[in-house]
Amino acid sequence: MGLLRTATAPVRAAGGDAFRAMTDETGRGPRGINDEAPAGADPYTAYDDFTLPSYVGLPSFQKLPWVTDAAALAERRPDVAIVGAPFDDAVSHRPGARFGPRAIRQASYHAGAINSLPLGIEPYDWLDVVDAGDAPVTPMDIERGHAVIRRKVLDVARSGAVPIVLGGDHSITFPSASAVAEAVAPRRLGIVHFDAHADAANSTWGNLRSHGTPMRRLIESGAVSGRNFVQVGLRGYWPGAETLDWMAEQGMRWHLMSEIEERGAEAVIADAIAQALDGPEVIYLSVDIDVIDPGMAPGTGTPEPGGMLPRELLRAVRQVVGAVELAAMDVVEVAPPFDHAEVTAAAAHRCILEAISALAARRRETGASPIGHREAVSDTSAGG
Repeated sequence: MGLLRTATAPVRAAGGDAFRAMTDETGRGPRGINDEAPAGADPYTAYDDFTLPSYVGLPSFQKLPWVTDAAALAERRPDVAIVGAPFDDAVSHRPGARFGPRAIRQASYHAGAINSLPLGIEPYDWLDVVDAGDAPVTPMDIERGHAVIRRKVLDVARSGAVPIVLGGDHSITFPSASAVAEAVAPRRLGIVHFDAHADAANSTWGNLRSHGTPMRRLIESGAVSGRNFVQVGLRGYWPGAETLDWMAEQGMRWHLMSEIEERGAEAVIADAIAQALDGPEVIYLSVDIDVIDPGMAPGTGTPEPGGMLPRELLRAVRQVVGAVELAAMDVVEVAPPFDHAEVTAAAAHRCILEAISALAARRRETGASPIGHREAVSDTSAGG
C-alpha cells in the first residue's frame, strides 16, 4: 500500500489534552466544530487535522490518525482500530462493495471530538481509536484477497485493539473472524450476526468462498461452534430447506424478521445475546447492512424488502456491545454505486460509532478513568 500520513504534528484520538495540538491560556484548544481557535492564533495552523472539517484532508475514519504498520500498532496498543477490507469478488448479484470502506469512512459531517447523546459519553476521551488502513487487496483473486484480509485483521487483533472491519462483501467475515478466533484463543468466540440472509450455504455456483457461504466455512473450520452462532433479521426467500436443515444440525440459532415484528427488537436482541454467550467468553459482531430495509439502505448488493429500521439496528448495536466483551466487529455489503445521498454508508458509519461509544461506556462503568492524561504518541503510518 502507499503511505498515508497525517499532515500535522502528534494527533491522538485519546480525547482531552492528548489530541489538542494547540492550547490557549486556559490549556484548552479547539476540539471540534463548535470550538474557536485561541485568540491571536495563526489562521493557517489554528486547527489541526483532527478538528478540520470532515471533507478536508485524508479520509481516515472520523479523521482519526492512520497507524497502518503492524509494528507501530503493537507498540501503540490502541483500544480500537478501523480496518478496511475493500473486496467484493465473491458477490452473487450486484457488485460495488469494494468501494464500501472508502464510502463509510467519508460518510460523516463530524470533526474532532464527538458526544454520544444516547449514551452520554465522549468516546475519544475514553478510548484510543486509530485507522489501521486497508488490507492490501487486489481484484480477481478470492483466495489471495481473503489471505491478506486475515493477516491484516490478525495483526490488529494481536496488538490488543478491537478490530472494526469495513467491508467489502460478506465473504470477508470468514478470514476476519478466523483471525480473531486465533488471536483470542484459548477463549471461545461467539458470533452475533445481523443479516437478511443466513450466508450458510455450502457453495454458490460451485464457489466455496462466496458471500453466501462464510458462516458455514467458519463453523466447518472450527473457528466458531455452530451453537454459538446467532443470527438476527433473516427474511425473504433464501436459503432453502437443505441449508436450514444443516444450520439446525450445527445448533445454529436464528431469529426471523417476523419475530422482531411480533416481539420487538429489544427482546429478540436480549435472547440473541444470551444465546451467543452460552459458552463463549467473547463476541464477534457482524452487521450486513442489508438487514436494514432497502427503502432506508438501498446501497447494497442483495436488497431484501421488509427489514429493520436504522434506529432499531443502531439501538441493537448499543445493546449488544454494552452487554458483551466485544472481540471484533465488521460492517459489510455497503455498495456505494447503488446508494442514494450516502444514506446506506451513513447507516454503516453510525453502526460503528455506536459500537465505539458503547465500548467507551463499558469502560466508564468499570470505574476506569478517562485517558486524556495519556501521553500523546506520534502518528506512525508506514504501509501495512
